Amino acid sequence: MKIIKIILLLLAFVLGSAAIFAQDDTEDKEKEKEGYQFTIIKEVAATPVENQYKSGTCWSFSGLGLLEAELLRMGKDTFDLSDMFISRNAYEEKAKKYVRFHGKINFSGGGGFSDVIMISENYGIVPEEVYDGKVIGEENHIHGEMDAILRAYIDAVIKNKNKKLTPVWFEGFSGTLDVYLGEYPGKFTYNGVEYTPKSFAEMLGLNLDDYVELTSYTHHPFYEEFVLEIPDNWMYAPVYNLPLDELIEVFDYAIDNGYTIAWGADVSEKGFSWKNGVAVVPEADLEDMTGTEREKWEKLTTKEKDKMLYSFDEPGKEKEITQEMRQKAFDDYETTDDHGMLITGIAEDQNGNKYYLVKNSWGTTGNDYEGYFYASEPFVRYKTMSAMVNKNAIPKHIRKKLDL
Repeated sequence: MKIIKIILLLLAFVLGSAAIFAQDDTEDKEKEKEGYQFTIIKEVAATPVENQYKSGTCWSFSGLGLLEAELLRMGKDTFDLSDMFISRNAYEEKAKKYVRFHGKINFSGGGGFSDVIMISENYGIVPEEVYDGKVIGEENHIHGEMDAILRAYIDAVIKNKNKKLTPVWFEGFSGTLDVYLGEYPGKFTYNGVEYTPKSFAEMLGLNLDDYVELTSYTHHPFYEEFVLEIPDNWMYAPVYNLPLDELIEVFDYAIDNGYTIAWGADVSEKGFSWKNGVAVVPEADLEDMTGTEREKWEKLTTKEKDKMLYSFDEPGKEKEITQEMRQKAFDDYETTDDHGMLITGIAEDQNGNKYYLVKNSWGTTGNDYEGYFYASEPFVRYKTMSAMVNKNAIPKHIRKKLDL
C-alpha cells in the first residue's frame, strides 16, 4: 500500500513538473511573440532587394526601383536595370558642373531621384547584366577609393597648373570610370535584340515626364516648385511643395492605387533600427545615431550599438509631428540629406498604428524582414526630405493645385 502511495506521489510530482515546464514553455513562446507585429494592409509589387554596399548611390537604386515597379504595374516584364550605368553618367555630369563651378558645389556619390530621370532621358537605360559596375574583383560595390580618386582628379583640374584647362581632362576622368566600373556600353544584345542605351529605354515604354518630386517645407510657398537646398541636389532639381497632411495623402493614395514611392529620408535617428526593421519617433527625446549608411552602423562596437538602440520590445507612444517641428528639424540640420529608399506598402502593428513598408538597398541580411523595414507614419511625417511619384499617383484635387 505504501508503495502505491509513493508511486502516486511520484506520478503527481512528474505531472505537476510537466505542467510547470509546459507553462514555462508557453511563457517563453509568448515572450517570443513580443515586439512589433505587423499586418500588411496594402502592398504594391516591386523587384527584389539589392545591395548598394559601400557606395553612396542609394538614390540610383531607389530611383530605378521606382521605375522597375512602374514596369510591373504596367504589366511588363520584370526588369533588373543597371544602377551603375545611371551612377556612372551622373558622376560625369557632376564632374562637368564641379569644374565649371570651380569646385564650389558638391561632388560625391550622392544624388537625387531627379538624377535618375535626367540621366535616363539624356543617356538611356541598360540592364544590370550589361553593366553591373563590378570589375575590380569585389562581389559588391566598393567605391571608397574610386570616389577619392575622382574627387582628387577634378580638384587637380581646377587648380589649373597649365593656366587653362586641357581638352582631354574629361577623357581622363571618363577613363577612370572605365577602370573602376567598366567600359561604357555603346551597344549590347538583350534577349536576342541589339540595343543602344537610348533604344533600350525607348523599348521599356516609360513616360519619364510623368515623374515629379514632392516635399513639405514652410520656407517656400505651398503648391509651387522650388530647389530643395540639400548638398546632394547638385542638379538644382525642383520639387513641388505641399502641406504635410497633403503629402501624406499622396503617399496613401499612391499605395492604394498601385504606385510605389521613391522616398528620400533621414535614417540616422535613434528610433531607426535596421536590425529590428522598424523606424519610429519615440515620444521621449533620444540621442541621434552617428552614421548614415549600413557600413558605418556596422563599425560601431556592440556596446556602442546597445547604448544607442531604442528599446523595440513593443510599440510605444510616438511624437505627434507638426509642420513646425518638421521645418525646425530641417533648419537645424537635425534632418539631413541621407538615404533613398522605396515605399511599397502600408501596414499596421498589433495596436493598429500605421506604418509604411519600405524596400531598402542594404541587401537581405542583417535585419528581420529580408531587406525591408516598417516606418511609422510619425517617422515619415518627420523625416521625409523628398519623394518621387508618378504624377498620376497624386489625387486629382492636389494635382489641380500643383497645375499638373
